[in-house]
Amino acid sequence: MNKQALTEIIISKMEEACLANDSQLIEDINDETQLMETGLDSLGFAVVVVMLEEELGFDPFAESDEIIYPENFSEFLHIYYDHLNEK
Repeated sequence: MNKQALTEIIISKMEEACLANDSQLIEDINDETQLMETGLDSLGFAVVVVMLEEELGFDPFAESDEIIYPENFSEFLHIYYDHLNEK
């Protein structure tokens, strides 16, 4: 899977989580977008991680030995992208 396809999946799940949480995702998410400024709170991101696990078949946060706290969209994307390329 390439980065663009993965980006589309992640943003789609973020939109779904916002709808379920009665919040609104910002329009222009780019690499530098701070995660806490997207319209999702920490619970919303937990929902996104669960939805991505269902879609992709893994949770890189649960499978990592390190505690990871991505701050921006690029970091979040690369956690998933790097995990995909490790398999």
